[in-house]
Amino acid sequence: MLLRSTLIYAPAILLTRISALLLLVIVTRLIDQTEYGLLTLVVTVGEMTDIAVTNWLRIALLRLGGKGDVSRGSLMLAGRVLLASTALALIISVAASAVIVPERWVEFAIAVCSYLIAGSIGRFALTVLQMQQRHSVYSMLEFLRAVLQLALPIGAIVMFQDSFLTVSLGSSLGVLIAGIVAGLMASRRVVAGPPRFTQKEFFVLGVPLVIMALVGFGLHSAERVFLKIYYDAGAVAIFAAAYALARQPIDMVANSINMGAFPEVVSRFDDDGPAASGRLLSQLMALMMRLCLPVAAMLVALSSDITQLLLPAEYHGRFGLLFPIIAFSVLCANLASFVYGTVVHAHKRPWQLIIANSFGSVATIALSVLLIPPMAEVGAALALAGGSLAGLLACIIISERLTPVPVPWRDIGVSAVISLSTGLAASLASALFGDVPAIFSLVAGGTAGAVVFFGLTWLFYPAAAIQLVAKLRARLRLA
Repeated sequence: MLLRSTLIYAPAILLTRISALLLLVIVTRLIDQTEYGLLTLVVTVGEMTDIAVTNWLRIALLRLGGKGDVSRGSLMLAGRVLLASTALALIISVAASAVIVPERWVEFAIAVCSYLIAGSIGRFALTVLQMQQRHSVYSMLEFLRAVLQLALPIGAIVMFQDSFLTVSLGSSLGVLIAGIVAGLMASRRVVAGPPRFTQKEFFVLGVPLVIMALVGFGLHSAERVFLKIYYDAGAVAIFAAAYALARQPIDMVANSINMGAFPEVVSRFDDDGPAASGRLLSQLMALMMRLCLPVAAMLVALSSDITQLLLPAEYHGRFGLLFPIIAFSVLCANLASFVYGTVVHAHKRPWQLIIANSFGSVATIALSVLLIPPMAEVGAALALAGGSLAGLLACIIISERLTPVPVPWRDIGVSAVISLSTGLAASLASALFGDVPAIFSLVAGGTAGAVVFFGLTWLFYPAAAIQLVAKLRARLRLA
């Protein structure tokens, strides 16, 4: 079941991540380092505010609104809450802009506000499609968003000035267009009827998520703000580029697994009880380690080739330590959110995640103050890693008191062996090509790593490998 849902959502996640990486490659060559640093700060502030505004609403709707038929009453209630929270977020974002980027706060505020409005509409519409179990439509609209978010910012740079505001407005327009189309398609399947939950139930579940998002700002974004304070937007650009390259492939796999797994886990919890959902989460953890660890190993092994191929010269030579540290941080964050955090959501006790996020935020902020002044981007990466680990440990302790998740130690051990072998094969194959253009050593390393990964996966998990091949063939025939 987990493999099936992963394959359903993987194309949508893959396309959006590829689009983001292509945009990184192109935009870093079209705008200077300072402008790119400001662009990443827009995304940082926008993402954190968006989590507080709409991501909690997605979780609340999926947890309370059910699957299949979605009533108009439920959406009207959620829509009113979304409208009010978005208005509040716009006010907060303007104030934050004046503090973080005082020298260009008007442009920055316009960019962040546009990001929030487009994101609110798009995420709400896609959540309704997910509740309606319209997976193919969801994937198609994510593909549309990916194309628009790549084409429109580039077109805006060509036609107008090459600034962070131009790129940000083009990206937000792409999200808005895709969100409007998604909303129109979702509305055709909405059924008449009252809400399946009360406003009180919605807020009881949602308010802790908002607080958790605000507390989590230190865990997820503080290091970039401190880089801007202690250095400049150029330092933010270096860190953000490394973060994007190291994060996107791992996040793509983890999000593909979680997108379909989250509704299934909470449904299993309601229908069969906590123990059944705990076993399913154990399988999810095993699958996540099986797929994410080899990806992380290849990223670390090929980090030099990746940066030489994808980024301009001014970004080269500064990513050696950043890739492994950031990859570790992303793995910790995904385990905390998609495995142990799901336990807390299943029990409808999201306020307990505030505690976990508080530990992570305090650790990140404290380490940022200590490490960023002397170590710049590497200090920011270490601060993020320390905060992510602290948040994960706190989340494990909290969730284990609710529903223990059996740790699949054997699967994790096998995944570690496969990952080390994959990374070693990729590194050796890349090194054999010496001083040739990066594209050749990257292809050689990637091919060698992929062959070792699939070969060892077939050796250790023959049944799963056969099932994967069969499902891929089925998907290709449907396409």
